[in-house]
Amino acid sequence: MFDPVHLRTFLAVASTLSFTQAAQQLGISQPSVSQHVRRLEEAAGRQLLLRDTRIVTLTDNGEAMAGFARSILAAHDEAASYFTGTAMRGRLRFGAADDLALAQLPAVLRAFRQLHPRINLELTVTQTRTLMRRLEANQLDLVFIKEFPGETVGRVVRRDRLVWIGLPGTQVRPDEPIPLITYTAPSVSRVTALRVLAESGRSWKITCKTLEVNGVLAAARAGIGVAVFPSSLVPADLQALPASVGLPELGDIDFTLLSNPRSPVEPVEALTSAILGQPFAARPATPAVSPPPQAPPGG
Repeated sequence: MFDPVHLRTFLAVASTLSFTQAAQQLGISQPSVSQHVRRLEEAAGRQLLLRDTRIVTLTDNGEAMAGFARSILAAHDEAASYFTGTAMRGRLRFGAADDLALAQLPAVLRAFRQLHPRINLELTVTQTRTLMRRLEANQLDLVFIKEFPGETVGRVVRRDRLVWIGLPGTQVRPDEPIPLITYTAPSVSRVTALRVLAESGRSWKITCKTLEVNGVLAAARAGIGVAVFPSSLVPADLQALPASVGLPELGDIDFTLLSNPRSPVEPVEALTSAILGQPFAARPATPAVSPPPQAPPGG
């Protein structure tokens, strides 16, 4: 009975109380706005707006129509999303390392759910070691994790550079232990930090030990130490410390996808393709470094 195009136009007028602003918001001409509102009033058989040369107001029927329009358009958009999506259905248990869930991943998952509305996506965010253990126990279908170059068993999404991070202006005295913020062992960043510090003959003291990325970032923001982080994921209020600080190079890390061979292939491949299609792989890798000693991966 009511054309969705006319309803959207009417809501634009109702929210701005201006035919001119509604036209600008919708990218159509003002005469088209007037025509859409007139046709909606004809379909409803009621006057919805009162307008003169200076002011636009909603009638009581207009207020009622605005509420109906929002409900109708929400249902319309949901139906359109459902029927324009794929017929793929089922459950997909996806896990992501907590720092990898900071950047583009939420937008990727949101777009994936819109494209595949009949897939029940279950998300687990924790450390790499825990995710791999759950994958092996058949509790997850696909994981997005960090692995050392040269030891990668998953599908590489991108290679990133590990950097020392801290507050802008952070200084480290060469004659004092490095104040280190780190995940609980074992973890990729912890293993890397301790290895390069030992190789360079630098001493350290752990000023914060945490299970989650939020703990690492909170400690760094408090200025109680430095941490190891992928360079592409450094928050805007922290910085990758420059070489002039005197800390040793950390090398690279791989972001990888590892799937469960016992899981349904189609939804796993669909999400894999969605992640590979995003700009996770846009940054060029730094030269490869010798892999660190074997250790179970973590955050």
